[in-house]
Amino acid sequence: MFVDASAIIAVLAKEPERFAIRDKLNASDRVFASPLAVYEASLGFARILDGDIVAAAAAVRDFLTITKARMISIDDIIGEMAVDAFRQYGKGRHRAALNMGDCFAYACARHHRVPLLFKGDDFVHTDIRVA
Repeated sequence: MFVDASAIIAVLAKEPERFAIRDKLNASDRVFASPLAVYEASLGFARILDGDIVAAAAAVRDFLTITKARMISIDDIIGEMAVDAFRQYGKGRHRAALNMGDCFAYACARHHRVPLLFKGDDFVHTDIRVA
């Protein structure tokens, strides 16, 4: 499965959904992330930590280590797929209202043919396979 920044933040911030997310992570034989998801999770968690980006980035790295997440490279194909995701499901275009990070998470999951692990109700309005 590909883990979206929203799922990473939910676990690190000890949000109520963290238990369901952890169960899905533990049940998966392959966990993927991307540099863009790491960036987005680090910044999002830093906001929760009153701006402490160093601590947030360290927590995200620890999360990736614990989950044994493999990093996906963002290549031209994934970039094109992200643009296509925006065309179909982007903010201001579709009910899913995917932002840039969402479009890249969608593209990574789609390209690697794995389900997407996320928190929220944006991706449920797309055709992505949900973890």
